[in-house]
Amino acid sequence: MDVLILITGGTLDKVHDTVTEGLIFENGNKSRVSNILKTGRTDHPRLKILMKKDSLDMTGEDREIILRAVLDAPQERIVITHGTGTMELTAKHLKGKVGNKTVILTGAMRPQSLGKSDAGFNLGGAIIAAQTMTQGVYAVMNGRVFEAAQVHKDTALGRFDV
Repeated sequence: MDVLILITGGTLDKVHDTVTEGLIFENGNKSRVSNILKTGRTDHPRLKILMKKDSLDMTGEDREIILRAVLDAPQERIVITHGTGTMELTAKHLKGKVGNKTVILTGAMRPQSLGKSDAGFNLGGAIIAAQTMTQGVYAVMNGRVFEAAQVHKDTALGRFDV
């Protein structure tokens, strides 16, 4: 089954900057997603980088770019990597607008580049969900599938919950 992964940034895709000691996105047209897929010996999804943004910096215009990419994609099964800070806003923005497509948002609480990350677990779950869920918008985080209206990050617990 053909799955498209749209990359938008978020913690999943950040790396450690030794100069600033902060987390940044790598320069150029690279994404950590390809490393995650290689580790999981998964080569069937197609990758497209839309942007590399911290989700806290995302705007309504960015969400429209994501929606347009979903609608323009020939694939009906789409995973979107996204920062966890505003994933619920993007899920709610896409809800009811994606036609007959199955769209799964996912991300990570810790960057894949630093190890001990939930990135691979979440991305793997999202790829499976994209292939098995009915049409609509969902998020996959922490081993759970959430419908768009139920996506909520519990910052106190450090996970997504209902």
